[in-house]
Amino acid sequence: METMPLPKGSGIAGSVREILAGIGEDPDREGLERTPERVEKALKFLTGGYTANVAQLVNGALFSVDYDEMVIVKDIEFFSMCEHHMLPFYGKAHVAYIPNGKVIGLSKIPRIVDVFARRLQVQERMTQEIAGTLMDILKPKGVAVACEAQHFCMMMRGVEKQHSATVTSAMLGEFRDRKETRDEFLSLIRGR
Repeated sequence: METMPLPKGSGIAGSVREILAGIGEDPDREGLERTPERVEKALKFLTGGYTANVAQLVNGALFSVDYDEMVIVKDIEFFSMCEHHMLPFYGKAHVAYIPNGKVIGLSKIPRIVDVFARRLQVQERMTQEIAGTLMDILKPKGVAVACEAQHFCMMMRGVEKQHSATVTSAMLGEFRDRKETRDEFLSLIRGR
């Protein structure tokens, strides 16, 4: 069987055409004709965290308050891609902080999670990046982040364990230094 020459493409779409041909597909067949462009558009969306500007995202939504109890936003859905196989992993992030004179607009916390999830990632680093960013922006007494996720690289290939979950945490400030504070956070995120 004679192979059809591939027109030269550029950028991601051109590379996807080559990948399709490399796995034995015909990139010109009806169902795949526009796939390279769709994949390019999807990848740019899924990795939009690289071009996100956290300062612009926060947009000054820091407010002075006389409140020093824990603030938690839990069950924040996220979708990411592992940097080792470029396969998805998805789950929920639970984020807490103890204000030190300032609070952040609540909608900004899920947006910050998305900034770091929308990159090629490992869950451990993503968890730390979310915590570190909130610590830098808010200068709170402490930040805690826990992420639970399922990884397609473990579900679809390799060990093929469909029901396993990975849990990571980052504890900074009082969450690291005070067991009672850490325990309160963990208790509150478990109480669904």
